[in-house]
Amino acid sequence: MSEEILVNVTTQETRVAVIENGILQEIHIERSQKRGVVGNIYKGRVSRVLPGMQAAFIDIGLERTGFLQTSDITNTNVDGNFEQIENNNEQRIESIIKENEEVLVQVIKDPIGNKGARLTTHLSIPSRYIVLTPKYPFIGVSKKIENNDEEKRLKNIILSYLSGVEELAFAVEDNVVLHKSLSEPKILHKGGYIIRTAAVFIPAEEIYRDIEFLRKIWDSTLCLSKKLSSPNRIFEDLPLEIRAMRNLVQKNIKKIRIDSKETYEQVIEFSKDYIPEFLNRIEYYNERRPILDLYSVEDEIQHALNRKVKLKSTGYLIIDQTEAMTTIDVNTGAFVGRNNQEETIYKTNLEAAHTISRQLRLRNLGGIIIIDFIDMQDPKHKQQVLSTLQKHVSQDSSITTISEITSLGLVQLTRKRTRESLEHILCEDCPTCYGKGLIKTPETVCFEIYREIQREVRQFDANKLLVVASQTVIDILLNDESTNVVELESVIGRKINFQVETSYTQEQFDIVLL
Repeated sequence: MSEEILVNVTTQETRVAVIENGILQEIHIERSQKRGVVGNIYKGRVSRVLPGMQAAFIDIGLERTGFLQTSDITNTNVDGNFEQIENNNEQRIESIIKENEEVLVQVIKDPIGNKGARLTTHLSIPSRYIVLTPKYPFIGVSKKIENNDEEKRLKNIILSYLSGVEELAFAVEDNVVLHKSLSEPKILHKGGYIIRTAAVFIPAEEIYRDIEFLRKIWDSTLCLSKKLSSPNRIFEDLPLEIRAMRNLVQKNIKKIRIDSKETYEQVIEFSKDYIPEFLNRIEYYNERRPILDLYSVEDEIQHALNRKVKLKSTGYLIIDQTEAMTTIDVNTGAFVGRNNQEETIYKTNLEAAHTISRQLRLRNLGGIIIIDFIDMQDPKHKQQVLSTLQKHVSQDSSITTISEITSLGLVQLTRKRTRESLEHILCEDCPTCYGKGLIKTPETVCFEIYREIQREVRQFDANKLLVVASQTVIDILLNDESTNVVELESVIGRKINFQVETSYTQEQFDIVLL
């Protein structure tokens, strides 16, 4: 699979597009005035403990306080000493942390809407091949590394580095290395490491360099936490263009194009140290044609904001984002196929499974996702559709879990959400419908006006009334509803005048007593 990364940089924002076989698969956007805070580490102060929710609000210096759940608490010590909290689910929040206590926390979800940032004390600092967990002593391996021999090799590299010996018997118990030549176990350095997928078949020397780099970062972060008062940021993650080099660049990436000379030079400097094997694939793009016009990236972004997604078969998807979840409805549309109905439904669902996996990545949809496939009768068809979905979703870098197809044809999918979706970044609620997607009809507004007039007349004395509303509503009142208006005037015994207000939406109106 041929992949390419396009980096578009302006003074206002940075966009990183991931292209696979000429088709946009992912788009990452970071605005200079509204940078994400995921990955940042803060020295915070507990502002409020909520025993009923088993959570706490932490002041980290942002507009809204962050939210910390009991399950996300490892330790509360700001001096870097590890204090494991066992059985968090059984411990009460009030016994773990106290109000006004200082804690080191990391953002795992950006603030979204009215919600503050989601926090954790399970701190982690990533590099190219390794993730350092300074307060959680274990050695982990990415689930995407399926080669057992390579997994063992990588673990032994970490153990060898930490123990200071060349050969180790492969065994770790409670942060203790068991060595075949030692009568006594040897204690590891504090902290742990998670081996990333990019580390596969990478020489030990490069992994050692990554570890040393991460240890230096953590030492400087810890030193800063002791100097600064709370709330304060003590570690900031890399900017988007550098994170892209760290997280998105894989062996199948054939080309990386950057349209900013300054950013290109920064990426080159970063790559010399961390991904030298990709230096010859990084290019400065200086063509007249905008870089995001390549592969129709801009058009794809616009399509990703639409509720309806067309399938090649003329079927389509309806994608709706809500506060609680995202729902995806699969429809055949005008597609009837050449065989029977079951075959038509099966082919539509197969195509939908492939398209859905791409839309999840492109729109950066996370949380709970419910997919309503068209009902299938054949169990083999159901299994094939589910397998197709699992196959394509497995290429996603975000952690995703998929349930079995229910009797109603529904599939529940959860996808780890850290940053805001594409829709939330680029759009805001409509000032007319306020996110409902619907507005009242002019007739409905007219009837509301009638009821409000009757209510006002009963409460207040007035010689006549003035109705102020939008042009559409006034036109209906003076034309289609004129007979009803005359009858209402007769009932209340008062004259009703009308005035157009061009700034009013269709649902807005005022009743003025004269």
